[in-house]
This record gives sequence, structure tokens and C-alpha cells, in this order.
Amino acid sequence: MNLRISVQILLVILTLMMGAAVGWSIGANDAANSLGTAVGSKVLTLKRAIILMVIFGFLGAWLQGSYVTKTIGKGIVPIDQLGKNHALYLALVASFAACIWVVIATYWKMPISTSHSIVGAVAGAGLGLQASVKWKVLLDIFICWIFTPIGAAILGFILYKILQNVFYRVIPRRYLKFVISLLIIISGCYVAFTWGANDVANSVGVISGAGILSPNLSVAFGGIAIIIGIMTWGYKVIETIGSEITHLLPIMALSAQLASALNVHVYTLLGIPVSTSHSIVGAICGVGLVRGSRVLNIQIMKDIILCWLATPLISGIVSFVIINIILFFAK
Repeated sequence: MNLRISVQILLVILTLMMGAAVGWSIGANDAANSLGTAVGSKVLTLKRAIILMVIFGFLGAWLQGSYVTKTIGKGIVPIDQLGKNHALYLALVASFAACIWVVIATYWKMPISTSHSIVGAVAGAGLGLQASVKWKVLLDIFICWIFTPIGAAILGFILYKILQNVFYRVIPRRYLKFVISLLIIISGCYVAFTWGANDVANSVGVISGAGILSPNLSVAFGGIAIIIGIMTWGYKVIETIGSEITHLLPIMALSAQLASALNVHVYTLLGIPVSTSHSIVGAICGVGLVRGSRVLNIQIMKDIILCWLATPLISGIVSFVIINIILFFAK
């Protein structure tokens, strides 16, 4: 086995390890996006919520994860058109840069966007390699990022207004709590499904694009990594989503989860990597505003927005710098 082949095998192994690490960090940071509101409103225990997240998150990844995987793998930088080593460099470095920032944010209990992190990292690595970055695709993604929390907030506000009137007028009072609790669990499972479908690409899009694994194997690989992240560290951000942005009544949790899931599912079917974190936080703000802005924790909202803005920039810079260091020593 010559040195060149040995280097490629090492790069493949390291890239798979980093892809698994990104998947783990997604599970750890984004688990709260699906059933954190149900935990915060006391409808589900943390343990039961995590079990449902694992099941429906993996189903979403397996059944519809390929839509966004294509965008991450080939839509921003045509990884499949790069030389083999450069494709592996990009996949490895982008995964590393995305992962390191998500892990730091998770430690701070900030619900940031793994989508923003991997998109920024792929673009930064592409620039470092002087590859063809598809700026039109990046612009479209950026516009969708702006509208993700806004759309979720508007949907959340409208759904809460509608459900408030419908539930208290139509459902007998003695059944009200049971029906709302059941619908919160169902809508949370729907959020978990759309989250798995949209976010699995963040861990394996570059792996698929570089030709390391087939699209189906990539999705399964990423789904398993996400599951491990949920089960080991997912509880940390659940505390922030579930109770620190605003106090959630059960009907508020239902409205927020439905709004977030519908919002993300549309973007997923279009193949656009958006933030489930942005969506659920926007939806929670929307339902919170029905009761007035005073119910929102403005300080934590400022911290979250600051992390959102920093995410693609930091991961892109880290990726760009590391790629240039690798290319310098590879000469």
C-alpha cells in the first residue's frame, strides 16, 4: 500500500469520525427543539421525551433526510467535482469546524443552528480550496434563515389564537387537559421527525458529497450519531428551550410545536437547510407575544440571537484557516 492510498484511508476514517461527532453534537444541541416545550409545560418527563425524540428523529432522517443532504453535499460547493484529496480535506475540515462551535454552544446551553454552522464551514473550506462556491445558493439559504424564525413566530401567534378559541369552546372541560397533552406529544413527535429530516444532512452531507458513503448509508450513519447525542447530552438545552425563554402553558407548547414543525417541513421538502433551533425559538416567541412581550426573557433572547449571528461566521473562519494550514503542509 503506497503512501498516497494510506493518507486517503486515514482522511476517510477521520472524516467519518468527525461526521459522527457532528451528528452527536446535533443530537445534544437540537434535541430540545422537538419536545423541550413538552417537558417545560410538564406534559412529558425528560426520559419519555428523549425516547420519543430518538424514535421519530431517526425516522425523519431515514425517510426524508436525502433532500437536504444533496444541498449540503453538492449545492454549496460541488464537492463531487473536486479532486479526491481536496474533497476529503473539505469534508473533514468542514465537519470539524461545525462540530467544535456547536459543542461550545451546547456547553453554554445556547440553542444555536447546526445548519448555519455546517453551511458556514463548507463555504469557508471551499474558499480556502479556491473551489467554486455557489453564491446564489448561499444567498437563497441566507434569506430562508431570516424568514425561518419570523415565519415560525407568525405561525405560532396565529395557531395559539385559533387553538385558544377552538379548544375552550369545543372540547368539554373535563377532557381538555388530556386532549391538549396528547396533541402536544403528537406535535412534538412531528417536530422530531422534521428535525431529523432537515438536520441529518448537517452531519453527513459532506460525507455523501465526497463519495465516502452512499446517500442511504450516510443518512443511517448520521441518524445513529444523532441518537447517541440525544441520549448522552440532550438534556442540557432542553432546560433552556423548555422553561428559560418564557413560561409555557400546555396550549402554548402545542401551538409552538405545530408552528415549528410545519415551518421546517416546508423548507425540508425544498431541500433547504434551515435551523430547527431558529424555528422553535421563533414559534415560542410568537405564542409568548400573545400574552405580551413582558412574558419573554429578553436577556436570554439577546444571547441566543448573538450566538446565531456568530455561528456561520465563526465556523467559516475556522474552516478557512484550517484548510489553508493543511494545504501549506501538504505541498
